Amino acid sequence: MFALMVMKNLPTYVIVELLIRLEPINKQIGNYRIHSIYGDGVIVKTSGGTIEFSKALVMDQFNSPELITDEMLAEVAKTFMAIP
Repeated sequence: MFALMVMKNLPTYVIVELLIRLEPINKQIGNYRIHSIYGDGVIVKTSGGTIEFSKALVMDQFNSPELITDEMLAEVAKTFMAIP
């Protein structure tokens, strides 16, 4: 039941943790500003632009961050769109 509640509300600190993990891959991503949940995804606005996470990835970071590989993070980093 707790996992369902978290899935609905997605704790912000977990999104921030993902952004910290992405920093070595792309420093332009920047710092967390705000996020919006839609369907199975999360759009995160940062100081550098926007990036998209799946809810599943956010929950993996919450439950078992060690299961998220560098390759998975590299794929997520490709969704970053810089502020023009």
